[in-house]
Amino acid sequence: MALRSLRFRLVDSPDSYGGRRRAARAVWLSQTFPDLADMRVLDLGGRVESWATVPVRPAHVHLVNLEPVPTDLPEWAEADHADACDLPASIRSRRYDLVFSNSVLEHVGGHEQRRRMAEAVREMAPRYWIQTPYRYFPIEPHWVAPGMQFLPVAARVAVARKWPLAYTPGKSWERAMRQVLTTELVGRAEMRYLFPDATIRAERLLGMTKSLIAVRTADGDASS
Repeated sequence: MALRSLRFRLVDSPDSYGGRRRAARAVWLSQTFPDLADMRVLDLGGRVESWATVPVRPAHVHLVNLEPVPTDLPEWAEADHADACDLPASIRSRRYDLVFSNSVLEHVGGHEQRRRMAEAVREMAPRYWIQTPYRYFPIEPHWVAPGMQFLPVAARVAVARKWPLAYTPGKSWERAMRQVLTTELVGRAEMRYLFPDATIRAERLLGMTKSLIAVRTADGDASS
């Protein structure tokens, strides 16, 4: 219980390090796109709660993920149940000012799926902001476990089931296996490959890259 409380204080609560980093990222987003308040944003994998408290909220946010569609949405938001790697025609036929995604790319199911998501991102808007945890940061962020991402699958499953800082320690082998196999952190070279027209930014902790953000502005050139 003490370790679960520690995870909340370190990662999950709004006042935690993780919460402060999410808030700082929202400020960085609004600084990168000064006209964010006037934009129509496609959020792949996001939730309406994430946009409710940001310093600058877009004019309209379209949330797309595999969770049940919320029944009570504010007037500035809409939501669809859909796969970010295989968007339906009803969404692909639309255009947005910005595609946004936060900590989703590493969960879509391998490189080919990531490539398909990246293609959708680049097709749907001239600007995008795609964040994902960095593979070579020493702490695996989902389980807050040192070096977990470098272990064999069986060892990662054992960590997912027993590590006390995991979201739900004690889960079944099948559930842990599914979570492990659908969590694959990404390195800088793959991000450059997936988003060749983007600038690859780094979020740092103690001088080390903690996450990567592929950023494309309407008039930006690819650089890193």
